[in-house]
Amino acid sequence: MSLSAQIMDEMKTAMRAKDTVALEALRAIKSAILLAQTESGAKEELSADEEIKLLQRLVKQRKDSAAIYTEQNRPDLAEPEIAQVAVIEKFLPAQLSEAEVEAAVAKIIADGGFSGMAAMGQVMGAASKALAGQADGKTISNVVKKLLA
Repeated sequence: MSLSAQIMDEMKTAMRAKDTVALEALRAIKSAILLAQTESGAKEELSADEEIKLLQRLVKQRKDSAAIYTEQNRPDLAEPEIAQVAVIEKFLPAQLSEAEVEAAVAKIIADGGFSGMAAMGQVMGAASKALAGQADGKTISNVVKKLLA
């Protein structure tokens, strides 16, 4: 079942349950999918990689918004953003823990023979490709910096 079909089914369920937070998150996903399809020139379906990147971008936007709202002492605005993150993450593959990301990046560094911060771009490229959909870029970046320093 494609992501679009899954979203439509979940939207129907959320409407029946009158779950406004889930419905808002699902509508945002649907909107982002439609926007991506029109940008790519009326392509029928997005590839699985494109769908994962799109969902990760939506999660990142909501986490960033929640962080800003929390900084500004607005928990009333931060809570719905965090709840939407949980809804969107249901459609993403299981995320790796920081220890698992660290082990994968350490293997990439060892296999490539990289050392020093000068190699960060190369390591980030390889790690981002290898861990696509399983870890967010910020976590990968932090681990790479820690291991190369």
